[in-house]
Amino acid sequence: MSWLKRQSFLGPNSEDLLRNATVGIVGLGGGGSHIGQQLAHAGIGNFVVVDPDTIEDHNLNRLIGGKFKFLKRGKAKVVIARDLILGIQPTARVQMERSLWQVAAESLRRCDVIVGGLDSFRARDELERFCRQNLIPYIDMGMDVTKVGDGFLVAGQVLLSSPGGPCLRCVGVVTDERLSEEAAKYGAAGGKPQVVWPNGVLASIAVGLLMQLIAPWHRKAVASVYREFDGNTHIVRESPKWKSLEGRSCPHHPANERGDPTFDIRRWLEMPVISPKKPPFWRAMLEHFSAWWAQR
Repeated sequence: MSWLKRQSFLGPNSEDLLRNATVGIVGLGGGGSHIGQQLAHAGIGNFVVVDPDTIEDHNLNRLIGGKFKFLKRGKAKVVIARDLILGIQPTARVQMERSLWQVAAESLRRCDVIVGGLDSFRARDELERFCRQNLIPYIDMGMDVTKVGDGFLVAGQVLLSSPGGPCLRCVGVVTDERLSEEAAKYGAAGGKPQVVWPNGVLASIAVGLLMQLIAPWHRKAVASVYREFDGNTHIVRESPKWKSLEGRSCPHHPANERGDPTFDIRRWLEMPVISPKKPPFWRAMLEHFSAWWAQR
């Protein structure tokens, strides 16, 4: 009997769908570490984990899988994520990219879904644009702690951003003002407060949305979602901003920006891809594009 039998409600083919899916996790210091753990339990078979950093003492309050003994050797966060995933699911395939996500772009292009747990608004804006160009659903998580009077407000949000739907700019998470303010601080997000439990809530919402994309088990699966979390009242709700965006197309990521901007069809057509070993699909596609190119 399968170890995933208690989630068989996801569908008769759900185990195969999950095992064959590839998920990218960009940023592993907070919410991203929760994502890796939960998806390993859920049966995702392939991961691309991306983070340039090593564990530091201030990560221990939120990094799932982080241990005090890792501090002395400065263990890389991607290695911690890999070990955590393989400890749960030894047959999973985990590709580690200890770099900025831009350096790992080729690996991320083959992902079915990408989840971002980045501190920088600039990085989040650029990662979402990359996902839009490559027609990859992107799930963004973010949280902050703000001083309000004599106390503090813990708040966060999760956005499922799909091509054509509302984006981070549409809902006001990314703005030119925030980018300018961040750039004035040399692009660094700074030492923003982070704690484990809001990250866990946001990551669980993100995992639920991701599972719905891969193995939709009900009739109301959604392509775009924006949820806000009030950490003081422990309430998750649909953002009021979201309702005002229903039925509107995203003006920030037009359809003509989709696809790899460096792709040149002429170079592709010149490649020796026709051979008896190539499947008929690729041969037919090449003939179609060749005829189209000749008529230009």
